Amino acid sequence: MKVFEKGNRANALHGMLLIALFSFAAFYLADLPFMKSLSLSPLIIGILLGMLYANSLRNHLPETWVPGIKFCTKQILRTGIVLYGFRLTLTQVYAVGLPAVLMDAIVVCVTILFGVFLGRLLKIDRDTALMTSTGSAICGAAAVLGAEPVVKCEGHKTAIAVSTVVIFGTLSMFLYPIMYRMGWLSEMSDTAVAIYTGSTLHEVAHVAGAGNAMDPTDALGIAGTATITKMIRVMMLAPVLVVMAFVLARGRKTEQVSEKQRITIPWFAFGFIGIICLNTLLQMLCGVETVKELPLNGVIEYVDTFMLTMAMTALGAETSIDKFKQAGAKPFLLAGGIYVWLVVGGYFLTKMIVD
Repeated sequence: MKVFEKGNRANALHGMLLIALFSFAAFYLADLPFMKSLSLSPLIIGILLGMLYANSLRNHLPETWVPGIKFCTKQILRTGIVLYGFRLTLTQVYAVGLPAVLMDAIVVCVTILFGVFLGRLLKIDRDTALMTSTGSAICGAAAVLGAEPVVKCEGHKTAIAVSTVVIFGTLSMFLYPIMYRMGWLSEMSDTAVAIYTGSTLHEVAHVAGAGNAMDPTDALGIAGTATITKMIRVMMLAPVLVVMAFVLARGRKTEQVSEKQRITIPWFAFGFIGIICLNTLLQMLCGVETVKELPLNGVIEYVDTFMLTMAMTALGAETSIDKFKQAGAKPFLLAGGIYVWLVVGGYFLTKMIVD
């Protein structure tokens, strides 16, 4: 890699070290009671710290550090997505059954297609619409990060997509328990409420927060089933990225951007699937009920979260307020439209499929 060639190595390491320091700060802040009450993960705090740096100190630091920062948004990001597979097993799919899998598949496909369509109506550039739709459809910020190497969009567009997804996902985390307590979901069974929550909320943290608010002790099975349903959505990230790579390559060929176009195969997506299969095998060999009980799982999850936080922080460091101003309100209108589909459309879809 050119970034680590002799002469560039020291500067690249300086950039990576800067992002690592911000990431440590994000971990510390995420552990504070107030941040925990808001379910703000280190990833989200990391991108906020990165944006704070981009709009304050960025112009006072050497440009030679930039390759190290960009390294975090590419290689470290892809490694983090692969390691994310250690949180999942195929056993989780079997545990909730076909209705949850079918519900997740429909939500993912319709959300992405609807988001791209709505983006065209709003005259938003394709990359922003696709990134926002993917984040809303699958697993929030992690999905946006996963799609970034495939879409190959500018860093500030990724940051905008993450921001919109986080805002509406956080809103859902409070809305769903209110809907449940007010009896608006009373026509659903407990299993249906769990699947509805897991298949329509944005982030894993949002699903966990909403599930625990509705069923603190998991006596009704809402919290656990909602989380597993969400994890099945996360598993769909890999096939979605592969399909996306082929579709985008075909589109670029049609537009005749250049004479030779190669299909960018997201190999890290296959690594993600491979890790899930490996994790399933380890669970069987160790005879444990959950992935949390597997040897070194906690350490791997911590390292993975730190790497994803570095990637998010680096993306934030490439995003200035001016770029948000240039984007305007349209990306938030797009995310809002997708959000209405998830809440309302997801409700009726759950009634049809599960109950």
